[in-house]
Amino acid sequence: MMFAVIPAQLQAATKTTPATTVATKPIDSELAEALNARLTEIKEMDKSNLSATEKKELRQEVRAIKSELKDISGGVYLSIGAILVVVLLLILLL
Repeated sequence: MMFAVIPAQLQAATKTTPATTVATKPIDSELAEALNARLTEIKEMDKSNLSATEKKELRQEVRAIKSELKDISGGVYLSIGAILVVVLLLILLL
């Protein structure tokens, strides 16, 4: 029944344009490397001799660095549910 609604012209070839990719800015990659270096430095620190306020400041710094790295990456993330919906739609339409 679904096939009766889909016109045959959908199978016609269309003109495609080549995909363009955008290179990451060197500033972003240098900043990301610096932030990752700071995260590893914090991770390797001996936190047993720090006071509670110093530990709290480090946790806040780590959260800020992680959120900044997330903003820099700008990736698109799909949940499992979204992937399943897309696959089901493709199966139904094709």
